[in-house]
Amino acid sequence: MAQFLHKTISDFCSSSTEAVVGELSLASGYDVKGTELEAWSTEVEIIKRSVAGFQGDVVMEFTVPRLGKRIDVVLIIGAVVFVIEFKVGADSFESQAIQQVWDYALDLKYFHRPSEHAAIVPILIATAATAPPLSTFPKARDDRVFDPVCLSPNDLAPFLRHMLAQPLGQPISAHNWINGQYWPTPTIVEAATALYRNHSVADLARSDAGAANLTSTNQALSEIVERSRAHRRKSICFVTGVPGSGKTLAGLNLATQYLDSSSNMHSVFMSGNGPLVEVLQEALARDASQGARRRILEARRSVQAFIQNVHRFRDDCWRDEKPPVEHVAIFDEAQRAWTLEKTRDFMRRRKRIPNFHYSEPEFLISCLDRHDDWAVIICLVGGGQEIHTGEAGIGEWLCSIGRRFRDWRVHISPHLNRDEYAVAEILHGIPNEVVEDQRLHLSVSMRSFRAEQLSQFVHQVLNQDPGAKEMLHQISQKYPLFLTRSLEKGKEWVRGNARGSERFGMIASSQAERLRAQGIHVKAPVRPVNWFLGDPDDVRSSFYLEDVATEFHIQGLEVDWSCVVWDADLRFRDKTFQNFRFRGNKWERIRNIESQKYQKNAYRVLLTRARQGMVIVVPNGDKTDWTRSPEFYDQTYAYLKRVGLPEL
Repeated sequence: MAQFLHKTISDFCSSSTEAVVGELSLASGYDVKGTELEAWSTEVEIIKRSVAGFQGDVVMEFTVPRLGKRIDVVLIIGAVVFVIEFKVGADSFESQAIQQVWDYALDLKYFHRPSEHAAIVPILIATAATAPPLSTFPKARDDRVFDPVCLSPNDLAPFLRHMLAQPLGQPISAHNWINGQYWPTPTIVEAATALYRNHSVADLARSDAGAANLTSTNQALSEIVERSRAHRRKSICFVTGVPGSGKTLAGLNLATQYLDSSSNMHSVFMSGNGPLVEVLQEALARDASQGARRRILEARRSVQAFIQNVHRFRDDCWRDEKPPVEHVAIFDEAQRAWTLEKTRDFMRRRKRIPNFHYSEPEFLISCLDRHDDWAVIICLVGGGQEIHTGEAGIGEWLCSIGRRFRDWRVHISPHLNRDEYAVAEILHGIPNEVVEDQRLHLSVSMRSFRAEQLSQFVHQVLNQDPGAKEMLHQISQKYPLFLTRSLEKGKEWVRGNARGSERFGMIASSQAERLRAQGIHVKAPVRPVNWFLGDPDDVRSSFYLEDVATEFHIQGLEVDWSCVVWDADLRFRDKTFQNFRFRGNKWERIRNIESQKYQKNAYRVLLTRARQGMVIVVPNGDKTDWTRSPEFYDQTYAYLKRVGLPEL
């Protein structure tokens, strides 16, 4: 049963207000309060007055899956989709409400198939406000989403006539529009929030293939958990996937299935990515406290049991030798767990534990191995994202299993045998039972709904692949990419492209220390929660374009529009990229192969964080400052131009 109301304009206008409100109440699927019934009555009366005489359709309470909200009214008349948000009783047009209706329109444009080529007009109606008369026709971008219009109730009818007098294309079939596919691509914050609210993982996939892929992987993981419990055995799984395929989403989805801490199926989602954990915890806590009317501190405590920092889990297990409460542990970006050397050094220096003799993978496995009956570890693994020294890779997990935990069953994606993971030889050498399952590989990219091939393009650019130019041509049809020497132009570009609540921000390499001359201090501490979750009026948020996020802050997270500022730490010279770090008062060449890889991966992360578009700023340098000589930047800029990036 549809949880919205749909009628032709003729039927809508001939129905009594009470009948329409009654149908809305039945369709809603939840207990409707008196205030909501009154608001619906007001909306129905205004719509009936305004659309009388038009040919078209009315849809009320249409669900926007990605945002988890409902549009008050959608009018489908001629070639136009009018998206209407009512603020009943409001006597002013608040910026937050304007942003809300704009988000609805953009969400339909990006993710609702029948809306892809339609003209979409967002309208905000404050029922007690007097709106100034429209002096100009609302503007639209190339995607035919118009700027929001603020109207008083009496202005709606003349505005509809005004818009429909314009040549805006072919009439839209209301039946096709209502029954069309919805392909959402949520951010990781949106996805985590939706899953925590008990949404299905399939609801969050942007295509049938993506939904099927995620559902299949989820089924495989659930089967492993259930069988491990039933047969009282211990299992470790390795889930692989193409960049942006939803490995983290798959892990979060499984964790939300087993949230009950009193059950022996209780699970925990863990990551060594501190900013990701901090942002997800706060986003879920804010959403939970608002939805359930709980205090924010109580909500934070609940969420922190669900998503944890892997290093804190490690420290807790060291202090307490009992089995952890969780039988299922999900490790995101498991290849980034620490080596024996790094773990031992950290525990000695920071925790004053001199006798720690385990790599992080070995110790984490030992924690779950404390259970007498069963346990499951799920490792979500990716390639080409290592940006820290001391990351052990997948090999250490497998070596630890083969060395100390031989009774554990190993479940792998067949892709783990590929060169990019470099563990095929280890896999063949461990004594454990190894089970291959194709369902443990996620093959459909979902990260960027505008440019699924963005990761490939970035890889080609960083490796001087001549195919980058052709790939850019394919990408740029839907994903704008620009180049400039001016930081101010770059900032202006991202500001100008963002609409509604779309987030934009400035990002740079953690080694980009000479950007400080332009007011960009990469060593200044950034609080990820403020940067990623702050409102546009929060000076600490990404919107202000003052604080810069580095690869360490933004890995695993994303913005809609990014301004990437490229310093002289990675510079193009002599037909290749050369690696530098700034020490003391001069640049030093990086000779260590491993450190070069980390730096290239840092730029790989920076260049794949924008969901909708990106501008790259390569400064001019300064002839009077030998640490910012123009020659450090000019060849990089020239190379990116040769790749085909257009200049602002």
